[in-house]
Amino acid sequence: MSQTEAKPNSAGAFSPLKQGLFATIWAATVLGNTGSFMRDVASSWLVTGLSSNPTAIALMQTAATLPIFLLALPAGVLSDILDRRKLLIAVQVLLAGVSGTLLMLSSHNLLTVEYLIALTFVGGIGAALMGPAWQAIVPELVPRNDLRNAVALNSLGINIARAIGPASGGLLLASAGAAATYGADVLSYLFVVSALLWWPRPAKQKTVLSEHFLGAFRAGIRYVKASGELHRVLLRAAIYFAFASAIWALLPLVARKMLNGSAGFYGALLGAVGVGAIAGALLLPRLRQKLDADRLILLSALLSSLVMILLATAPAQWLAVLLMVVLGISWIIALTTLNGLAQAVLPDWVRGRGLAVYLMVFNGAMAAGSLLWGLIAQQTGLISTLIMAGIGLTVAMLGCWKHKLPTGEADLQPSGHWEEPDVDAAKQGNKGPVMVQIAYQIAAEDRPAFLAEITRLSQARRRDGAYAWGITEHSDHPEQLMEWFLVESWHEHLRQHQRVSHADADLQRSVTRFHRGEHPPVVHHYLSL
Repeated sequence: MSQTEAKPNSAGAFSPLKQGLFATIWAATVLGNTGSFMRDVASSWLVTGLSSNPTAIALMQTAATLPIFLLALPAGVLSDILDRRKLLIAVQVLLAGVSGTLLMLSSHNLLTVEYLIALTFVGGIGAALMGPAWQAIVPELVPRNDLRNAVALNSLGINIARAIGPASGGLLLASAGAAATYGADVLSYLFVVSALLWWPRPAKQKTVLSEHFLGAFRAGIRYVKASGELHRVLLRAAIYFAFASAIWALLPLVARKMLNGSAGFYGALLGAVGVGAIAGALLLPRLRQKLDADRLILLSALLSSLVMILLATAPAQWLAVLLMVVLGISWIIALTTLNGLAQAVLPDWVRGRGLAVYLMVFNGAMAAGSLLWGLIAQQTGLISTLIMAGIGLTVAMLGCWKHKLPTGEADLQPSGHWEEPDVDAAKQGNKGPVMVQIAYQIAAEDRPAFLAEITRLSQARRRDGAYAWGITEHSDHPEQLMEWFLVESWHEHLRQHQRVSHADADLQRSVTRFHRGEHPPVVHHYLSL
């Protein structure tokens, strides 16, 4: 029995913190993210002093998020086939090197816009490699019924760091300079690496069915293409964050140009977002009892739109800080809801790859949106850009209302209900492709209902490994129907046996109840010569 299974389950919002391992890694992550926010506020502020061009400043946001868009899926594959703990440690060392380089350049007054953008891009590569693995380890640290609470606590932790990091970074930048700020970030990585080294994660056992990079990449793509539930989450995330990116891309200019603020004030604005996110995380369990996911996202959009439109009026600094608190509440509602749904609709075997696609969509929308809003601001000004983005966000979320988000309640744990094929696996090796045929006897009056159900089952076949699927009838006996699907290799079909979930088993039972034969549907396997 695993550590998480051995612990008693509870449903409280903070119950994941009762798991010692989760609590330790969570606390270390808060410290690590605090250092990262200190680094980011220093870099964002320094670039506004080196250039007043809105496009150049927006490129900082693009540089941070574009690598995640480009590398998220390969990173997700690595998180599923490598030891996630070792991968995360290596990435922490890389990120510490980025901050160390910034420290050296700033201490010698050698920082330029080009250096800042380039090193931010390298930091984005580290974030791309880290994101899928970091999110994929959550189910290893907590029981399943605590998963959404753990996701919410991770968002809370990030925003605790957002509350502390930017304000501390702004103060440290103003009082001690950029080198000290970057140095604090380097130290923060020591806590994260120490926590990961302390984690007694069992080594991943290699077997003949262990996935390799290219095969795992293809399997991940097949799953994402066939998962309608994940598609709905990705669509909503892409639209939401494309519009919401405007406030993050332009906030340094809003603080400096519109509100006449200092580096400390900019840090205070970001800190206020963190305070709001903490309040939002505490409020979210009550909101979930009254609102479903679609209404939560709409509420978040309305709050973010209101913040952007009111900021466009160039309010007093104290009011701007309060608006950032509201933005923090809005932001954590959206992040936690969408990320939690992405976690809930993905089975463990493809979790890293599926989350990588989610992160790719999230960061791609943020990167493209940031660049677009920066270009629009350069042409039309900050005020009109903020108003345009705010109105657009609300209209877009209302337009998505018909495309409902999934509930994420299906049991995706492996069911093991498929009988092992009577084929010598060692003799067959990794031959392919493989055709699997299942013969059904279906009465004429049951055919429409059967075809509707088996079409739903075809999505599960494709998610778990099939690259082609079809249903045929016997030319002389129309009641004899044959389902067939193709899998790229024998080993991949054996993996398919391991992936079939309890939700798939329920769907298969719904299909086979229409079978009228004396014996269960007959299954045949055909291997390419």
